[in-house]
Amino acid sequence: ENRAANASDKEINIQWYIPSLAKPSNDTETKVLLLYAYNTEPVQISNIKIFTSMSVFSGHLWIPLARIISLRKELSNLKEQVEISMQNSESFSPASESTDFLEQGETLKISPSKKPKMSVAKVDLDEKTKEIAKSCLSEVKALLSVVPALSSPLAEIPFDLTLQSIASLEDMFDPANGCIITEENLFNWIISLLH
Repeated sequence: ENRAANASDKEINIQWYIPSLAKPSNDTETKVLLLYAYNTEPVQISNIKIFTSMSVFSGHLWIPLARIISLRKELSNLKEQVEISMQNSESFSPASESTDFLEQGETLKISPSKKPKMSVAKVDLDEKTKEIAKSCLSEVKALLSVVPALSSPLAEIPFDLTLQSIASLEDMFDPANGCIITEENLFNWIISLLH
């Protein structure tokens, strides 16, 4: 009876449900259920029976699995393009090289629990990559819109793209896992689509 939940900042939690028997009415294509919950202010829940809040929302959408898989591939390609352009734009200087070498017999220790942090700096995109980004974000908009048929393609990228935001979108459209998004620009854009 006494379950606790807490969100210290705005966040959206995404989970996928792939039903084996339950299917939306009269659809022939395979669809999966996107479950989402988000809060627009910090929240602390100590007892779910007496909790009321005007800043916590939840909902669900049926989304075609084939479109999710296709979008995830496009987002993966976009992330790869951005990583390549970021590497090409970084100036390589001899001063940036590491001058510390391992002594003979020493081994390099790598901690598997530490994931490299994604860049949260805005990325400058070339025209080709910008078009890929607009295409991906237009598809995200179409999938999350209440009336997808009325969703028009994006003329501009609606927020500052970062490597982190692209990775978060890629994680969001991975039906095998869920994700939590806290990055403010991406959070605000996704919430605007779910209204």
